[in-house]
Amino acid sequence: MKLIDGKQTAQDLKKDIAVEVADFIRQYGRRPHLAAVLVGEDPASQTYVRNKEKDCKEVGMDSSLYKFPDTITREELISCVQTINDDPEIDGLIVQLPLPDHLDAQEIIETIDPSKDVDGFHPVNVGRMVLGLPSFVSATPAGIADLLEYYKIPTQGKECVIIGRSNIVGKPLANLLSQKGPGGDCTVTLCHSRTKELDKICRRADILIAALGRPGFLKANMVKEGAVVIDVGISRVEDKNTKSGFRLAGDVDFEQVAPRCSYITPVPGGVGPMTRVSLLKNTLKAALKHIK
Repeated sequence: MKLIDGKQTAQDLKKDIAVEVADFIRQYGRRPHLAAVLVGEDPASQTYVRNKEKDCKEVGMDSSLYKFPDTITREELISCVQTINDDPEIDGLIVQLPLPDHLDAQEIIETIDPSKDVDGFHPVNVGRMVLGLPSFVSATPAGIADLLEYYKIPTQGKECVIIGRSNIVGKPLANLLSQKGPGGDCTVTLCHSRTKELDKICRRADILIAALGRPGFLKANMVKEGAVVIDVGISRVEDKNTKSGFRLAGDVDFEQVAPRCSYITPVPGGVGPMTRVSLLKNTLKAALKHIK
């Protein structure tokens, strides 16, 4: 069993991005710029945005944070997004999810200029990705694809099972891995809560991806010997043995599943850092498009 080290992979890829950013600055006299909108006081969202700001600084990009209380109105948030859309100095925009219940996340996403939608959530980018056209690919699926490529894990002709059909991970990842060409050509089965004989389907998988947000859901009896297991889930679970009183857990029962795998990602330190790298890559891509 080999551990897929997303943290180290992200560091290596960020070195390459930093070189490209330095070239961009020399040619065009400005830095690529990523803006993040954060609503509310969710600790996980705050940590994630803080890490994104750190990543930007590390590779030489500019970053801005627009922070609002969870009482912000729909009109105020849309106005903020439109202001960022109109700012020629900002290349990429993310609105951190989840949003408070009184705000329609999809409406806000559709307010973002598709040319700045570095999260890859806008219907224009989703549609272009499905058609195999140039687009911003959702950050987590793109990060998973980068991990598979970095570790030279073949996808062509392999059977891939994805558990979870979210618009953020499951659906775009299924499309990405099934596309024709390098990093694709998988036969993909997308499973969900109503899938029958899930254990049996999972045991067919050469590449098994858990993205449903249920800690420890994937057990050893669901994994065939030698499979590649990618754990996308990350949840806080109570743990009285830690100083904070909780620990981070993935969707995979790591201790039981790992011995059966050829490769497996840990939580934390697996997919998470790669998601942030994808945002950096998309922001640089957006900056280049805006220059041209």
